[in-house]
Order: sequence, then structure tokens, then C-alpha cells
Amino acid sequence: MSLRIPPLAQFLSCALLAWALAKLMPQLTIVSPLSVYAGYGFILSGAILLTLAVLAFVRARTTVNPLAPEQAQALVTTGLYRFTRNPMYLAMAFILIGGTLALSNIAALAAPAIFVGAITMLQIKPEERALQSVFGDEFSTYRNQTRRWL
Repeated sequence: MSLRIPPLAQFLSCALLAWALAKLMPQLTIVSPLSVYAGYGFILSGAILLTLAVLAFVRARTTVNPLAPEQAQALVTTGLYRFTRNPMYLAMAFILIGGTLALSNIAALAAPAIFVGAITMLQIKPEERALQSVFGDEFSTYRNQTRRWL
């Protein structure tokens, strides 16, 4: 892979960015209990998705190391992976969206959008190239049948 910025570092950077934007632009805060509850719902959904996605890799006995996809021993295409090629990153995006909703600040919503763009360019695309080289036609078929995000 070309760039090696761990996805967790990208996630945490975007979470910090959301918090900073909310603090720097308090005038863009819209207090709404509904937003806070929806935020908690997204956070919980993301945590569940992330757990299920990681468990699928553990069951398949393949690497969960995002910096070494070329070491994958199995292409996971069942469970959540039938609907999205990247449920772990989708889960992280859900958690970030939930956090920004809980902050109730419009400026903070930039952080999940930045995360999706960054993780796509810096992680997913290089990961897909590595998986293509490891799994060949099997990955091509999977990629053509399953969306990257949703």
C-alpha cells in the first residue's frame, strides 16, 4: 500500500476536528434533544456494526490489520460484507455522524464528510488494489456486486 495513515488515526483526528469546530463556532449550535438522541443511536449502531464486521474477519481467520491487506488469507463476502465492502469504515462514519449530532453543531458535520473522503482516498483505494492483487477475479466479482459504502 502507498500511504500508511492508520484508519483509527484518521477517525480520531476527525472526531477531534468535530469537537474543535463545535467549540470554535458555538453560534452554529442548534440545541435539540432529538439531535442528541439520534446521535446516540448512530453511535450505538456504529459500535454494533464495527463489532460484527471485526467478528466476521476473526471467524474467517484473516487479518484485521488495515495496513497489511496483502496479508489477507480470506476474502470476506458474507454477513454485512454482502451489503458493503467496508462495514468497518462505515461504522466509523456512523460513530462520527452520531458524535456530531450529539454535539448539535452544524460546523461539526464537516468532520464525517472529511473522514469519508480521506478514508476512501488514503485507505480504501490502496486496500482495494492490494486485495485485487491477492484475490484477482474473486475480488473483481465481489467489487462489481457490492457497493463500496452503501
